[in-house]
Amino acid sequence: MALYKPYKDIPGTTIFDAEQSRKGYHLNQFCMSLMKAANRERFKADERAYLDEWPMTEDQKQAVLARDFNRMISLGGNIYFLAKIFSTDGQSFEFAASRMTGMTPQEYRAMMIGGGRSPEGNRYVGEKPAAAASGTAGPGGTGAPRGAREH
Repeated sequence: MALYKPYKDIPGTTIFDAEQSRKGYHLNQFCMSLMKAANRERFKADERAYLDEWPMTEDQKQAVLARDFNRMISLGGNIYFLAKIFSTDGQSFEFAASRMTGMTPQEYRAMMIGGGRSPEGNRYVGEKPAAAASGTAGPGGTGAPRGAREH
């Protein structure tokens, strides 16, 4: 029996829940290994060889090699663990977030300083612009079904 997950209705969002945690366990453990300088050096010297020491899926390894953070998240990566990768590369969180949104770091910074992305069309998958205008949005005007943000 599938567990009801109301947060699956948030467009473009992967919630790191127990299922994601299990899926990404080895990916996240690899990331945590990068907290040690010796491991960072080994990884930078031969990324593929270091990744092959971990029982990750090939998809996870390819996502790491490509620095495809969105893919890593979909494969169970937690952004706080994935930060070890872009930190190892000498990159900032802003840089990684800009890549994840398809923006330059300057565009991403300007968007965030300007208040972030518009919530229009980003509240829930079935959102209709008229729902917010008609007052039929869920609690807090999120457009989510009642209780969807409480889990």
